[in-house]
Amino acid sequence: MDNEASNYGTLYLIPTTLGDTEPLEVLPLTIKRTVEEIDHYIVENEKSARRFIKKITPRKSQAQLELYLLNKYTEPEVLPEYLQPCLQGQDVGVLSEAGCPGVADPGAVIVRLAHEKGIQVVPLVGPSSIILALMASGLNGQNFAFNGYLPIEVQERKKLLKGLEKKSRELGQTQLFMETPYRNDKLFAELIRTLRPDTLLCIAVDLTLKTEWIRTNTISQWIGKTPDLHKRPAIYAILG
Repeated sequence: MDNEASNYGTLYLIPTTLGDTEPLEVLPLTIKRTVEEIDHYIVENEKSARRFIKKITPRKSQAQLELYLLNKYTEPEVLPEYLQPCLQGQDVGVLSEAGCPGVADPGAVIVRLAHEKGIQVVPLVGPSSIILALMASGLNGQNFAFNGYLPIEVQERKKLLKGLEKKSRELGQTQLFMETPYRNDKLFAELIRTLRPDTLLCIAVDLTLKTEWIRTNTISQWIGKTPDLHKRPAIYAILG
């Protein structure tokens, strides 16, 4: 690392909880210690970020926090400004709305920019719904792909599901995806109608919460066993 970069602050990627649970039940003390030391944060949602910071470090002054909003509406032109504290020798934290920054999350763009500027990036340990679902699915954890949100349009989504199922069979590759919680019931019905009877489907709901529920069945076994998915965050995984 050159002399100039060695004087930069560090960009810390700080995982948050996946729902309303006590932070230190699912997060290591490293997170608490890091949050105690940082006053500059790049966040997906200011309200939830302040709530998380207050919950994990109640004595920290909210007034001294500098929060920079990063979501799908953020203009790319302002992003370099978010890293100015790092360039001036101060550490900056990135907080996702839930889970790990940069994974199914807009934080990836600021991480890439940090690398371009020679700023050290440090990912901290915390819950990822994608990895937790894969761990608990019993499906192939050696070869897998995360596909994000599926298309909203019915025919386009059906075509993609068929394609993912085919790829899964050909490569032995677990295919993971997610859906907006209020559309879970509709997606479940489409999975039953679209996928082959012997395709394995895992549904992982409310991960790390007291209401956590995870089940893997074949499509034929799922028929007549509609789970309670309405407005509950879920990860889906299939293996042909």
